[in-house]
Amino acid sequence: MEIIALFEKLLSFKSITPDDDGAFDFIERHMAGFEVRRIDIDEVKNLLLVKRFGSGAHLCFAGHIDVVPPGDGWSSDPFEPTRVGDEIIARGTQDMKSGVAAFLNATLNAKDFNGTLSILLTSDEEGDAKNGTVKVLEILKNENFLPDFAVVAEPTCETVFGDAIKIGRRGSINGVIEKIGIQGHAAYPEKSKNPIHKVAGVLPYMAGVNLDNGDDSFAPSQFVITDIRAGMEVTNVTPGKLKMMFNVRNSTKTDKKTVEEFVHKYFKEMDYTLVLNQTAKPFVTNHNSKIVTHIAESIKEVTGVETKLSTAGGTSDARFFGEYGVDTVEFGVINDTIHAPNERTTVKEVKDLEKVFTHLIENFSKEIK
Repeated sequence: MEIIALFEKLLSFKSITPDDDGAFDFIERHMAGFEVRRIDIDEVKNLLLVKRFGSGAHLCFAGHIDVVPPGDGWSSDPFEPTRVGDEIIARGTQDMKSGVAAFLNATLNAKDFNGTLSILLTSDEEGDAKNGTVKVLEILKNENFLPDFAVVAEPTCETVFGDAIKIGRRGSINGVIEKIGIQGHAAYPEKSKNPIHKVAGVLPYMAGVNLDNGDDSFAPSQFVITDIRAGMEVTNVTPGKLKMMFNVRNSTKTDKKTVEEFVHKYFKEMDYTLVLNQTAKPFVTNHNSKIVTHIAESIKEVTGVETKLSTAGGTSDARFFGEYGVDTVEFGVINDTIHAPNERTTVKEVKDLEKVFTHLIENFSKEIK
């Protein structure tokens, strides 16, 4: 099936997390010649496709078939792909059925590869991501079948197709601080302990402060306050408790202990509690890794663009490969309309993405000059 026909077929599945809406059944039929393995956990569907060509490296292409709900404001049905000139409009065009279509056809049409090609797809990336890629990799680890290299086809480009790949991702640490005070009448402040007044004194030293200096791969880890609330929405009662929520997108130089020590430095004289939750750990692939150099070369060959190595943005399933030490990159189409109404990409980008992946497969065993 030609790449755009395949792409539009994938877009027609109403695969809102965690439902694949039958997409995996279609993909199984499309990928003739690949070993098929279904690893379904509760409502989550996972599909592993494998083709062994030789004894060389195991290269995995990974992604998700699920999409976020469409929401309002669409000019057309979000699950009926609509052409407007060179653009295709539908939910999932950028995030990330373009990437899935591209690597499905690139691997299906591979004639020779010195190693093993595999595809890992899940319906659980846009949700909790607890029963998807992370569980499949755990199984592959136990079976001694983890890939050596991985390409996650998330949309990574910024303004021009080919201008950025991701070689890592920041982690994410969420925190909740509760400052305990004593509620009282606003007319008698001396009889109460107002937690707002106490916390206000330390905010200038915490809000937006960098916890490290970053490095060649990561921006500094910043303490970002996301919510502060206290009181009963009346003017004559001082609150008995204040809750402050924050997030730190952390580099490899900052961890939960760093954050805990930072908070304690400013709250140690106060009665407070702290709850921290790390939802993603940071990872980075070496700039000189084979997968980084080869995909950069493939992008340049197809587009003429010198790609940038980036770790910006939120989290993705690439983090799970990183936790297992798999050299991983992310590359896909421009990401300017992800999760938005009238999400769109272009025919040219999808075709060029297939060409990049095809070139990568064909040249992966060769040395870059």
